Amino acid sequence: MKIISSLNDLSSISGPLHLALGVFDGVHIGHQAVIASVVQAAKADQGVAGVLTFDPHPIRVLAPQVAPQRILASLTHKKELLAELGVELMVVIPFTVDFATVPAEDFLNELQQSCQNLRTLAMGQDWKFGHQRGGDVDLLQRFGEQHSIDVEAMGAVMLDGERVSSTRIRQALRDGNLSAAAAMLGREYTVLGTVVEGRKLGRQLGFPTANLRAHNEQLPSDGVWAVDVTLESGAVHRGAGNLGVRPTVEHGEARRMLEIHLLDFSGDLYGQDVEVRFVRHVRPEMKFGSLDELQEQIQKDVQICRDACND
Repeated sequence: MKIISSLNDLSSISGPLHLALGVFDGVHIGHQAVIASVVQAAKADQGVAGVLTFDPHPIRVLAPQVAPQRILASLTHKKELLAELGVELMVVIPFTVDFATVPAEDFLNELQQSCQNLRTLAMGQDWKFGHQRGGDVDLLQRFGEQHSIDVEAMGAVMLDGERVSSTRIRQALRDGNLSAAAAMLGREYTVLGTVVEGRKLGRQLGFPTANLRAHNEQLPSDGVWAVDVTLESGAVHRGAGNLGVRPTVEHGEARRMLEIHLLDFSGDLYGQDVEVRFVRHVRPEMKFGSLDELQEQIQKDVQICRDACND
């Protein structure tokens, strides 16, 4: 996938260009409907299917006090998800305070002038953009008619009588309702993170763990989880994951952490980006009276996770 970070760079795309516009946090089934429209259009005229998105999430710049602490997919993760949907081009516009002051009309004019052959713009029916959210689908429709650009405005996707949204998915994850989250995402929820060096306490207990620094992605509820872990090589390993503040070994204000013991694995994962799929919640996080009690429970947890992953 080609990634560019300014509208001017769109001039390098010579073929027919079909763009989906939006933040696309999580790339859920509503987002997928928008993206599918440009992928199909690009296939029909041998053009390029692209996504124009923003980083960071605009609400973090415009209203940080109400912005979610966690997103559903980091930029790196979003790239992988979009590529699986057939997207060939990702335009990542840095969202800044200055950019937020650009009028919607100016943004569209710059977009159109930067493209050699812009054919399609697709977005959600309720998408707003530009200074003070002054741009909407009506403006896009008029713009499309003026410049012979097809504008595809997709209605909300509903599930169980409610609109699918990133906010709703985040709540399902916080509640530990992975099946609801998966239904709205159109896939099982995964987290992308980088393996970092820890205190090696797991190794001392006989169960070495990979400590994962999630890329600011929403994590499910605390406790022990059976997990699948996809390494950078593409290999998938089963594992036992612990998510929480580790009350038995940490004291005072502890940082929430995800650590994973990979079953039947040995090797160095430091620095790797790995993708974690939460298979089943085994138990809530607990504080034990001693390290011996913790070690005994870990043995039980690992066996439960092994059995869960083999179901």
